[in-house]
Amino acid sequence: MTIKLSSKKHLLALAAVVAILVMTVVPVSAGGYVHGIVIPVGGVDYYMDGAPDGPDGAIDIPGHEWMLTGPNQLQGRHYNTGPFFDENPQWWSSDAEDGELLYIVHAIIDTWSPEKANWYAAHGYMHYHELVSVADGTLLPDKVVWLKHIARTSFTLDGGPHPELGHDVVAGVDYEFMANGSMPYEPTSE
Repeated sequence: MTIKLSSKKHLLALAAVVAILVMTVVPVSAGGYVHGIVIPVGGVDYYMDGAPDGPDGAIDIPGHEWMLTGPNQLQGRHYNTGPFFDENPQWWSSDAEDGELLYIVHAIIDTWSPEKANWYAAHGYMHYHELVSVADGTLLPDKVVWLKHIARTSFTLDGGPHPELGHDVVAGVDYEFMANGSMPYEPTSE
């Protein structure tokens, strides 16, 4: 049987189906999910900007583990823990169990523009995050990581590093998760 993919829309639909299969078929115990993952972009290694709480001081978003799923794409799991794990239990949600899997996260590395911000928002990617160089901690100058957080169940998000962004979450795509997608990405030297 041959499947003909005639448009970008069909390719995106196929990518979404593959991402859903990866989310449901590949358990954490099968390996591949890493806190403090190294992400190659344009021949340079980057971390997700965050706390230095990964293996050997690798930097990452607190509570997240990642797996590369293709060029410029990652699959993540967002747990209810904060930086340095045991020191910050229930950092993301006070009414969910410590260590509970709160979200499945799909991530796409791409540039920021008003048009892309609108497209990504329409598809549930409400938040973008920065990447920092493994070598020297500088920000990736021209790309961000667009994140779609898909809640597994209902809970109260206390906001982690931004308590002002706390809200009630229901199962499914969280359209309120730290929605910064419309803010232009203008990296500055650190």
